[in-house]
Amino acid sequence: MFFYVNFFILCYTKNGDSMNIIDIINKKRKDGILTFEEIEFAINGFLNDEILDSQMSSLLMAMVINGMSDQETFDMTDIMLKSGDIVDLSSINGIKVDKHSTGGVGDKTSLIVVPLVASCGVKVAKMSGRGLGHTGGTIDKLESIDGFNVNLSEESFIKQVNEIGCALISQTFELAPADKKIYALRDKTATVESIPLIAASIMSKKLASGADKIVIDVKVGEDAFMKEIDSARELAKLMVKIGKNKGKEVVCVLTNMEQPLGNHIGNALEVHEAIKTLNNDGPKDLVSVVMTLASIMVSLGKSISIEDAKTEVEENLRNGKAYQKFKDMVAYQQGNIENIPVSKHVFSIKSSKTGFITEINAYRLGMIERSMNANRFNQDGLIDATVGFVLNKKIGDYVLENEELLKVYLNTNDVNVKEVLDCFEIKDNLAQELPLIYEIIK
Repeated sequence: MFFYVNFFILCYTKNGDSMNIIDIINKKRKDGILTFEEIEFAINGFLNDEILDSQMSSLLMAMVINGMSDQETFDMTDIMLKSGDIVDLSSINGIKVDKHSTGGVGDKTSLIVVPLVASCGVKVAKMSGRGLGHTGGTIDKLESIDGFNVNLSEESFIKQVNEIGCALISQTFELAPADKKIYALRDKTATVESIPLIAASIMSKKLASGADKIVIDVKVGEDAFMKEIDSARELAKLMVKIGKNKGKEVVCVLTNMEQPLGNHIGNALEVHEAIKTLNNDGPKDLVSVVMTLASIMVSLGKSISIEDAKTEVEENLRNGKAYQKFKDMVAYQQGNIENIPVSKHVFSIKSSKTGFITEINAYRLGMIERSMNANRFNQDGLIDATVGFVLNKKIGDYVLENEELLKVYLNTNDVNVKEVLDCFEIKDNLAQELPLIYEIIK
C-alpha cells in the first residue's frame, strides 16, 4: 500500500484540481509546458523523497528531449533557489559582485580576480567549492596555503568583507539543495547536457549566494562543459535572462578552454602562479582572462565604463595593491603565505619530436593529474595539494626534439610518460590561433 500511495502521490492546486507525478511526466513527454505548480510539485516531492528517482529521471529525460520554455526555466530556477538558504549580504556596505566559472584545468582565476577587484574598492563576498573529477576546486587551492581557514562563520565572513573588501570561503550555507540532489541524478541518467537544466542549476546557486551583480566565465572547448561556441552562447544568453527575471544584472564572458589556462596545474602550484600574476608576472593567457573578468566586475560595482575599470585594474596589478589585498585576505583567514609547499620530487618530460604544438588535451592531463591524487575520485576523497604539472610550452609554441615540454611534481605515484606525451599534438605547421575571449554577453 505504501508503494502505491508514493507512486501516485497527489496534491491539489489552488483551483482544487488534483495533481500527480505521472500526469506531469506525461504532459512533458508530449511536449507540454509545465506550470509553476507542476514543477514545484515535482522538485519538492523529489527533495522530500516522496517522488521516486525513476520518476524524476523520466521527467528530466522529457525535459532534455523536448526542451524547456524560458518560463519553465525561470520557475525551475526559482524553486531550486528557494529550496535552501538564501544568503543575506545586506549588512555588507556597497555593491557586492560575484564571479563564477564553469571550470577547466588550470583555472585559478578566482584567486586573482577576488583580491584584484577588491583592491579597486568593489566588495567581493565569494563562496566556492572543492574539486571533483579532473579539475581542482578553489577551496582545495586555498587550503594548500598552510593554515588558511576556509570555514568562516557568517558573522566573520561579513565582517571581513566589510573591513578588507573580500573573502573567499567554502560554502557554509545549504544553498539550493534541490539542485544538488537533482544534479546527482542527472549525472547518473545521461540528463546533464541540457542548456535549460544547466542554466537553472548554475543560477539557482549563484542567486542564492546573495550578490548584487554576477559575472560568469563560460568556458568553451574540448576541456569545457560546453564544447561548441553556439551552445555556450545559448547558455550565456539564458543565464542573463534568468538574472533579469530575478532583478539581477548578469554578464557572461565566453572564454577559450582548448588547453589549460596558464602554465601551472595542481593546487599549490596554481596558488604560486596566482601570486606571480598578482605580482604582474603572469602568463599572458591567464592575465588576459583575469583582466577581462576583473574589469567587468569593477565596471558593474562602480557603475563606470569597462575601459575606465580596466585602467584601474591594470594600475592595481602594476602597483602592488592587488597582491597586498591577497596578502590581507590570507592573513585574515589565518594563512601563512610563506608556506605553500610543492613536491620536491620533480622531473622533466621532453618532446619526442620537433614542430609546432597544435593541441594540448587538458582533459587527459587533468585525469593523469588525478591519478597522482591531485584531485578527488569522490566527495570524501583525500588529495595531495603538492603535486601537478608546470607547462613549458603551450599551443602555438615551437618545440625541438628533446626540449622540455613540462615538469612533473609528484610524490608516491609514478607517471606514464607516454600518456603525458600523448596529450600533446605536434605538427610541422602552425595551427590557426583561436581567440582567448570569444564574446561578452549581457
